[in-house]
Amino acid sequence: MPDGGHPRRRLDDNFASPIRFSLMAALLDGNELDFATLARILEVGDSALSKSIAHLNVSGYVATRRGDVGSRPRTWVRSTLKGERAFTAHLRALQEIVEFGGRQRS
Repeated sequence: MPDGGHPRRRLDDNFASPIRFSLMAALLDGNELDFATLARILEVGDSALSKSIAHLNVSGYVATRRGDVGSRPRTWVRSTLKGERAFTAHLRALQEIVEFGGRQRS
C-alpha cells in the first residue's frame, strides 16, 4: 500500500453520490453533453440531475454553458481538467481498495 494509509482516505466525497459518480463517468471522455441527454442516459429526473451538476460545479469539477437551439434554451455540461483529475484519482483509489482487499485474503 502506498504511503498515506488505506486508499479509502483518498476517495473524493464529491463522488459519493451515485448520480454524481455516473455524471462524471459520462463526461470523462471530454464531450460536452446537454442536460436532456444526461438525464436520459443517467436515467434521473431533472431535479436530481440539476442538484448534482450544481454540486460538481461549485467544486470546480464541471462547467456549464447556456445557449439556445432554435428557440429552445439548452444547458451543456462538461468536465473540467480539475474534475477529470479528481475523478481519475478517485477511480485509482477504488482500484487500490479492490487490490488491497484481495491481498488481505491471501
